[in-house]
Amino acid sequence: MAKDKEDKSLAEDVKDVNMNYKSGQEGVQGMPQVDENKKKEMEEIKEKLQTLKDKILEKYKFVFAMGILPPKASKKIVEEERVPKEEAEKKPIHLAIVIPEEKFKKIKEIKAGMVELAKDMGPKVWLHIKTPVDMWNFCLDSKFEMVSAYSMAYPLYDKKKFLETLRLAEIHKSLVLNKFEKYVTSYVLGGSFITGKAKKTSDIDIYIIIDDTDVKRMPRLHLKEKLRGIIYQYEAEARELAGTDVHLHIQTYILTDFWENVKDANPVIFTFIRDGIPLYDSGTFMPWKLLLGMGKLKPSPEAIDKFMSMGDQVSDMVKKNLRDVVIKDIYWGILTPAQALLMLYGLPPPKTSNAPKIFLDTFVKKEGILEKKYSDILKRIVKAYKDFEHGKVKEFTGKQVDGFLQDAEDFLSRMKDLRKQIEERSQKKTLEDVHNGIFEILKNIFNKKQDKALIKKFKEELVDKGQMSKQDLKTLKKVSESKNKDIEVNFDKNKKKNKEKNKNKIKRHEVEKLRKDANVLLNRLIEYNQRKELIGLQKSGMRLKTEDKEYELVVGEDTFLIDEGQVKKIDPGKGLVNSDNEEFNKALDKQKGKKEVKINPEIFSILKKEIGSFEVVL
Repeated sequence: MAKDKEDKSLAEDVKDVNMNYKSGQEGVQGMPQVDENKKKEMEEIKEKLQTLKDKILEKYKFVFAMGILPPKASKKIVEEERVPKEEAEKKPIHLAIVIPEEKFKKIKEIKAGMVELAKDMGPKVWLHIKTPVDMWNFCLDSKFEMVSAYSMAYPLYDKKKFLETLRLAEIHKSLVLNKFEKYVTSYVLGGSFITGKAKKTSDIDIYIIIDDTDVKRMPRLHLKEKLRGIIYQYEAEARELAGTDVHLHIQTYILTDFWENVKDANPVIFTFIRDGIPLYDSGTFMPWKLLLGMGKLKPSPEAIDKFMSMGDQVSDMVKKNLRDVVIKDIYWGILTPAQALLMLYGLPPPKTSNAPKIFLDTFVKKEGILEKKYSDILKRIVKAYKDFEHGKVKEFTGKQVDGFLQDAEDFLSRMKDLRKQIEERSQKKTLEDVHNGIFEILKNIFNKKQDKALIKKFKEELVDKGQMSKQDLKTLKKVSESKNKDIEVNFDKNKKKNKEKNKNKIKRHEVEKLRKDANVLLNRLIEYNQRKELIGLQKSGMRLKTEDKEYELVVGEDTFLIDEGQVKKIDPGKGLVNSDNEEFNKALDKQKGKKEVKINPEIFSILKKEIGSFEVVL
């Protein structure tokens, strides 16, 4: 972004983009331009490596990409992969080789074989063997420059257009960032290219998220259309620069719309977050991806209601549509509620092709809360739709459609009850987790006891002595009482028999309140326990001071000397030996709770020998 435009809004940048757009032929910021001399040099190297390429492909037929890494790219890769200094100084030709993910377990064996083939080569060669997943892991670790470096490889062999596609995406990304870096939050690669199912004719899915939160002078819908046009303009420029016929299928989102889709648990957006790989991210996409993977990105109750309601409308929809549309409506009418219930259970949204199996494995086989006939209905309708979509089936008879519709209505009716079952189990699990979390830490503080004894000890030692509040005691008692309670789903206040029946149940809205109160109590208990442990650990620590330096000495079953962050262990038989944080932390854990510390006198003789005269500072 030019300096004189740094104070402009996104809307103003969009308006004047056509006036300031520079042709990629003049250079793309962030992408090196290869002059004719360098290109000629690469062609000469390519000729020298032709024999090696043929040998590798003859022995390892599964290799699908090889490319020469130019010096600028090689430097980054050498630093990241820690190529030995003596080897790097020989300035070898760095050759990138891409193999299928299923060969990863044999990568050491494969590399040894390729190195053997290359050892008699005229020019010195250093091999970098990667799978596509290795590339994606660079991106997931925010090492975007590494994928950029591999995308610069001068291709020797590119059977699946892997390097060609990476280069195209990198060039397009650079064009977009050159213009909109201030506003681009994420540039994400997705679709079949990431899953390894792309064909030579496949388009490459690109998702771009633009921050529109500071836009005031242009309607957001108008802004979105303007951005889409500009970014598509760059796609043609990128293809020309990359010298490829591969096309990018670009989907542009403005941040506010995208966030609404996330909150609404849109399955398309969840799939994009789950499968997408960021080629650039300013801190927006990866947190979503991590939260989804942890099961923390879940649909709201409103979103679940929305998806469930889609099923309620299926009967009316199919009666209004033509027969070739009917099966599609039934398909989405039962698939979307099924996905919603899997997400409610705590799983990420599955791919449509895997949904019936995951549905069967989860609710029928694992949990045993659903009859198999309903997973069979889902499987049957999904298969029918896929057969219709792929042209295996041209049409359905009226009798078949009626059967599908009857199955769908039966399925959706059962899903409403299944939702209640899942919610009951989920909230029951919440109560169990809350109880176990709090009473486990109380057992650590007061030794192992029953709930009643722990509550009494909590009152005497913590509440009565002002360490905890009476409200904390009240919460603790509620947590204990909730252990044996069931969840109240339906409750009619006007019926005495229902009141009696639900006496030993906890209401759904009370579960969430108790969880929040319990989390507050749990954090207070953790802080109290940490303070208690810290006091015990401080008894085993001391400072040693020499004329020009200070050390920290930690004494326990093993004794450690901390020297400017470096951990060393004092072994009476060997003296001062190197250690690490893992060994040190294990020793600290053993020391926790011990009332006294014994010091081996030989320790001080070893210290005097190693660091000279010192004084102990307590």
